[in-house]
Amino acid sequence: MRKLIVVADWSADSLSCQEFKISFEGFLKDDRGLNLSFVESTPSTIHTAFLLAQVVETTERYGKPLETVIFQNTDPRIGMKKGEFLVIKLKSGIYLAGPNAGYDFSLIKEKIDEAFVYQGLQSNSQFRSRDLFSRVCAHLIEEMEDELELEEIHLNLIPELKGFYIGHIDNFGNIKTTIKHEDLKGRYEYKDQIKIKINQVEKKAWYVDHLFAGEPGELVIYPGSSGVKDNPFIEIAVWKEFISEAKNFFSASQVFHYPLPGMKVEIF
Repeated sequence: MRKLIVVADWSADSLSCQEFKISFEGFLKDDRGLNLSFVESTPSTIHTAFLLAQVVETTERYGKPLETVIFQNTDPRIGMKKGEFLVIKLKSGIYLAGPNAGYDFSLIKEKIDEAFVYQGLQSNSQFRSRDLFSRVCAHLIEEMEDELELEEIHLNLIPELKGFYIGHIDNFGNIKTTIKHEDLKGRYEYKDQIKIKINQVEKKAWYVDHLFAGEPGELVIYPGSSGVKDNPFIEIAVWKEFISEAKNFFSASQVFHYPLPGMKVEIF
């Protein structure tokens, strides 16, 4: 049996997670050995795209792609055609599923082998993950995708994300962006200062090769720990010696007045 990873904007709610789990297990022929986990997103489809891309990257680098299904559901239900629920097979063998809403699948497009629309979802449920999508996930987990009536689609139906945005803010207040390392090459050199605008706040940050290359308390911008190994996403952070300077610590999130994932990032 494959394992299921759920990335959704409802994953922070324990009741929603439990309801999905109950429904999902109910559709399985055999739930012994079930491996199910949840990753919390926000209502931003850019945030979900970043989380999905990172879970895929980590699975392909360290995990078991052929034994992994990832279900995402962050859907503001704006701009999505009725029934546009996708089942995607990546070149690595990972299966993805979820609504083609906003930019949810935008950061994994180059990894896609085949993409399909599943039209067998007709209900107007307010909690579709529990009432509808859990059955599709159960079929994928039990390697029954051939029993789904899938219609192949062209990848141009998946929107591309253009521009730079906040992809994720971690528990330290570090800002992970959708800027790739290659986007800064040739424009800046290490030890340059880069002007950054986020959430209507403008600050200068030192461009360094890793988080700990700057001085404690300095705002720095650097190739981070997310993204592909040779071209990681850029992060913005304030390095902190947590024990000695705890009272004077300001995270990057605080510096930019607590922005949200999905907000635009401008560099000058």
